[in-house]
Amino acid sequence: MEEQKNTKFQEQTLFTITWPLLIELSLHMGMGIVATLMLSHYSDQAVAGVGVANQLLNIFILVFNVTSIGATVLISQNLGAGKLKRARQLSYSVFGLNFWFGISIAILVFVLGEPMLRLYNIHGQVFDYGLTFVQICALSLFFESLSLALSAILRSYGYTKESMMVTIVMNLISIGGNIVATTGIFGLPVTGVTGVSWAIFAARAFAVCALLYLLYRRLSLKIVFKDIFNVKKDDIRGLLQIGIPSAGENLSYQLSQVVITSFVVTMGTASLAARVYILNINMLCFLFTLAIAQGTQLLVARYIGAKQFDRALKRGIRTLKIAMVASTLASLAIAMGGGSILNVFTEDPTIIIVGLPVLWAIVFVEPGRAMNIVLMSSLKSAGDVRFPVVIGIISMWGIAVLLSYLFGVHFGLGLLGIWLAQGADEWLRGCFALRRWLSKPWERLSKPKLSAQKTISN
Repeated sequence: MEEQKNTKFQEQTLFTITWPLLIELSLHMGMGIVATLMLSHYSDQAVAGVGVANQLLNIFILVFNVTSIGATVLISQNLGAGKLKRARQLSYSVFGLNFWFGISIAILVFVLGEPMLRLYNIHGQVFDYGLTFVQICALSLFFESLSLALSAILRSYGYTKESMMVTIVMNLISIGGNIVATTGIFGLPVTGVTGVSWAIFAARAFAVCALLYLLYRRLSLKIVFKDIFNVKKDDIRGLLQIGIPSAGENLSYQLSQVVITSFVVTMGTASLAARVYILNINMLCFLFTLAIAQGTQLLVARYIGAKQFDRALKRGIRTLKIAMVASTLASLAIAMGGGSILNVFTEDPTIIIVGLPVLWAIVFVEPGRAMNIVLMSSLKSAGDVRFPVVIGIISMWGIAVLLSYLFGVHFGLGLLGIWLAQGADEWLRGCFALRRWLSKPWERLSKPKLSAQKTISN
């Protein structure tokens, strides 16, 4: 009977999966944009410090994504194949793994946050603000680890609306905390970066409680304390085989951004603050791409599990076309309204002068990024997890980092040179991903299995 219960999971449409993901991602990004906006009225140095600190924290959040990415792919593949019991067991295992990862990373970052932040070569108030943010948010990394695992489980089963609702409340908690921390509303003291950090802590703690409740209500999945000690070795192996290469690509990206940020630091505080503002604005360009890529990743994994390979191939290409058009139009709209948009964040004319040309460079970057995001995530769902990380490491360091130094520092193009270099990286990886996707990688990956079966039969 179990093998016949996969119809629901195979026949969900991209729209039904993606629209809650789009709203959820919008809210996640909105939380960062609102925090940056509120801090910009408090201090540009605070914005620069928190922006650098966030880069450091994001490196460690990637550790949690190792198992979350693996869970999304493996649970979805098993649901597509109708193996519901196996999918359920994987849900318990990913929670257990992320529990231990969360505790370990939270302690590590809290203890070593200061020396790690000094590697960015920031000083004075910028460093002080960054250190405050790192030390408080380090405590919330445990909750972030659990929420990523729980969200991955819910999404794999198609319950994207539930995950969206949790994010809405998270945003309300965070935004409320930001307002209190930076405006002194109701006569409360202005706590700045400290208050913003504790608001993030409270929002992440709430998310874990809410997601645990939803897992029980929607999937009858009751996770208790003993489950953190019952992680199966086969599950660990499967999750890490997919998750480590997948997260390796993201880790390489974050580390390359650390180096690129060090280049920006040499250009002055105005360039560093402009980069933080533009990174937040830039998110609006690829927001839709991220949502539709995540929805496609779930569907492709299910199609691969059900051996519907042609359906998976066509889904990836259709999504690619939609994402490239949407990201191009979004980046054009932002570039055309550049001055007004930057004025929302800062009135510093130096920052605005630095930022305006970069907004037009984004128009060049975003179609390549769309190709990269959509097809690399689809390749992972098909089981081709090593290719993205190999191409990623080569391109991020050989193109993005190298050209960032050449364009931005050596030739004196500044922040504009940094963005042009990253555009070249995105386009190169995107073109390689397209060629790989059209080669139908699942056929190549299935050959070793077939060869092994023939050897056994002989």
